[in-house]
Amino acid sequence: MKITPSPNNSVVHSVTGARAVTSNQAGPASSGKSTVELSPAARQLASLQNSDNDINLQRVQEIRDAIAAGRLKVDTERIADSLLASARELLK
Repeated sequence: MKITPSPNNSVVHSVTGARAVTSNQAGPASSGKSTVELSPAARQLASLQNSDNDINLQRVQEIRDAIAAGRLKVDTERIADSLLASARELLK
């Protein structure tokens, strides 16, 4: 079945009209500024997007070296305890 736009579709016309009204209302009232001011929370979130601090490369290399040398000790009890604590926190 092929769907083609209908010139008599009132939903399409009302949405298009609403967009036109919105853009016309903002035109005369705007001050011509092209900058955006971010709230403190938005600035903090933007700083978290900076990928420079995401990974501690020195620690990653230490872990790689320990795995290659067979020195890495995995504490399964600690992992299990952390998983249970995380699940308990999510259930609160």
